Amino acid sequence: MAFHIVLVNPEIPQNTGNIARTCAAAGAVLHLIKPLGFSLEDRYLKRAGLDYWNLMEYHVHENASAFFRDHPGIRCHFASTKAPRGYHEAEYRDGDYLVFGCETKGLPEKLLKKEYDRCVRIPMRPEARSLNLSNSVAILLYEAMRQNEFPGLTAQGMLTGREEPEQPWLDYV
Repeated sequence: MAFHIVLVNPEIPQNTGNIARTCAAAGAVLHLIKPLGFSLEDRYLKRAGLDYWNLMEYHVHENASAFFRDHPGIRCHFASTKAPRGYHEAEYRDGDYLVFGCETKGLPEKLLKKEYDRCVRIPMRPEARSLNLSNSVAILLYEAMRQNEFPGLTAQGMLTGREEPEQPWLDYV
């Protein structure tokens, strides 16, 4: 199984590219719900995702109704600044869907009202409107994965042993 990231009407190609890269690194599945504010051929989208597109699975859905009709019984968490509790208070299970609205409007209040007990927010100062969409996705996805002991991910890195050019700012080493 894997976690699923759902972007409802994303508008900014760079955000979606960054989210695609995060999904690739985490093994999450990306769902894009139309209308999209860009073409999937957009160079900014591709550049932000670098060469990670081949490492990830993504699906494009015609609209939210079609998405929910085609995925009956899924377990969703809806990210919103209007949510009643913090993302860290929710219990995430492998296979959950993390749903995010577009950058300028978020998720529709009609949906939030219907699913209010499944809504989560990232704590922030009252004066701040919201965080960047790609940052929000990364925060929620990695909390969900942490709660599930990072399934399928490697937690330890290793040095490469390759020589690097001299860097004066590293003289303290």
